[in-house]
Amino acid sequence: MTLTVHPPGPHLHPDAAAFLDRGPRGLLIGGEWVRAASGATFATRDPATGEHLAEIARADTADVDAAVAAATEALTAPAWAEMTPAARGALLWRIADVIEEHADELAQLETLDQGKSWRTARFGEIPAAVNQFRYYSGWPTKILGETIPTSLSRTPPGKQVFAYTRREPVGVVAAIVPWNSPMLMASMKLAPALAAGCTLVLKPAEDTPLTALRLGELLGEAGLPAGVVNVVTGYGGEAGEALATHRDVAKVTFTGSTAVGKHIAAAAGADLRRVTLELGGKSPSIVMDDADIDQTIEAVSRGIFDNGGQVCVASSRIYAHRDVYERLVEGMAAFGSSLRLGHGLDPHADLGPLVSATQAERVDAFVAEGRAAGVDVVTGGRRDGPAGTFYSPTVLTGVREDMRLMREEIFGPVAAVTPFDDLDEVIGWANDTRYGLAASVFTQGLSNAHRIAGRLQSGTVWVNCHSFLGPELPKGGHKESGWGYENGAQGLENYLETKTVVAVI
Repeated sequence: MTLTVHPPGPHLHPDAAAFLDRGPRGLLIGGEWVRAASGATFATRDPATGEHLAEIARADTADVDAAVAAATEALTAPAWAEMTPAARGALLWRIADVIEEHADELAQLETLDQGKSWRTARFGEIPAAVNQFRYYSGWPTKILGETIPTSLSRTPPGKQVFAYTRREPVGVVAAIVPWNSPMLMASMKLAPALAAGCTLVLKPAEDTPLTALRLGELLGEAGLPAGVVNVVTGYGGEAGEALATHRDVAKVTFTGSTAVGKHIAAAAGADLRRVTLELGGKSPSIVMDDADIDQTIEAVSRGIFDNGGQVCVASSRIYAHRDVYERLVEGMAAFGSSLRLGHGLDPHADLGPLVSATQAERVDAFVAEGRAAGVDVVTGGRRDGPAGTFYSPTVLTGVREDMRLMREEIFGPVAAVTPFDDLDEVIGWANDTRYGLAASVFTQGLSNAHRIAGRLQSGTVWVNCHSFLGPELPKGGHKESGWGYENGAQGLENYLETKTVVAVI
């Protein structure tokens, strides 16, 4: 493993540089960029170096009130409420085009703010954000009600009952997104909500506000009416709390930690507010003795090391049949050791830093606890860099099922690899968790693959791959990994209400 902190590669895109040079960034409320009511700001920094990037408006309750009021007004304003479904679909396609046109700039802002490699941002996550809007651009013309034949005994003589359903937008949506893939996560919420005709207040994580703010500008350039999407930046305990508990918010969609998700669910319950939650994960990968081992090594390694393991579906628990266990461990250790750590803008870097020193400390604490308990660190387990934010890809063995390393989400590039002999036993281990977001199984046996997939308690199961995601594929969690699903038709349903109309004619 090598480490290069300062990028020798391309200079900043002119638009990205101009965005950062404009001074303090405001809040997008009702189509206008405004300062926080209190005038407060906070800094966002490059996690690789700790260098200051921009001052960001620090919203509080007053700003959230203004943003929700703007979204409420826009919900019934003719410019949005009377837009035809075809026009709404065309608008979503234009948004995708505008994002695509600014892909280089957005990827650099994402890398500077979050730390991920520019290659991951530019060729993975920004195109994935584009695909969200393109996929959902086809849905507005296909949101259908139904006519219902009735058998009501109270129908007046000589009359008929005409009954039908309407699908209507749920209302104002609070979209709260995490710091690990901010642009993609924002798009996963904005695209279906806009397709349904909702209006939104978007709250990015305080660690990574830049692409949400730039996206707010680009939405206006694409022609989105003022107030349909508002962007408030600030801390979770202030702006996030005020937004998640606001009386005029009809729906909260949140991606983040299980602890925060439980708090949002409890607060929403008081007002029976609709909630979609995508929360933590501790995803198991089961490697059978007939797996294509070379393919498997790359798949599970990328599944845990990509984006520094800061992925909710990361393959953090890997169970390998004893016949292939040693080869898998050796292969993963070699794969992890070969990765080059560096500033995300370094074109040769495979992995950037973790999002913050705090996150790196958290990851390191898990590994240190394992070392103290006798866990074998096969490779990695080291912090590095001027800000202490880089963490080497780590492979652990000898991790017991009762350890925190196996029970809690680490959100770092740390894989625990365990041998197994009996299929029933390993499925029991895989399911012995409060999480149920994703899992994977590697085998050449078609029957085995589908039988194991059916027994795993998980919202998604991949066979001979890991972290294969797309806007057409429903994504959500079982158990404490969340409520509801994003993507696909299920993702659109999150933002629609059904109204039944019964008329005597």
